[in-house]
Order: sequence, then C-alpha cells, then structure tokens
Amino acid sequence: MTDLRREFDQAAKDIQRLATRPDNDTLLKLYALYKQGSEGDLKRAQPGFFDFVGTAKHQAWAQLNGVPEEEAMRRYIALVHQLLA
Repeated sequence: MTDLRREFDQAAKDIQRLATRPDNDTLLKLYALYKQGSEGDLKRAQPGFFDFVGTAKHQAWAQLNGVPEEEAMRRYIALVHQLLA
C-alpha cells in the first residue's frame, strides 16, 4: 500500500470525527472525490428521476471523470484536512 493510499484511508476515517455536519455541497464534494479516488471514473447508470440524492451524487462524481485517482485522493485529503482545521 502506498503512502498516498494510507493517507487517503486515514482521511476517510478522520472525517468521521467532524464536530458538525458539513453543508450539502461539501458533502457532495467529499463523496465524489472519495469515489473517484477509490474507484476511478463513474461506470454506473444514472439513478431514477425521483432519486434526488442519488442523482446529485451521480452528477458530482460524473464531473470528476478523467481526473486521475491519485489527484482525487490528494484533493480529498486536502478537503478533509481543511474541514478538520
């Protein structure tokens, strides 16, 4: 396991200790960066029309298509560190 992967996994654990819940836009950024960093480009079909949360998550992740996994991990780690500061 690389140092970047270890730091990414630690950031995923650290985000659990936030004292307050981030706003929805920040949560979507965290979700999208985590998924891009852990799974790469989106390969799933868009959720149904009435699945508003699923659609928002899908769109947030789709915007990161083409971003290398390592870059997404770095962005995720930076955002987590910013939120915990």
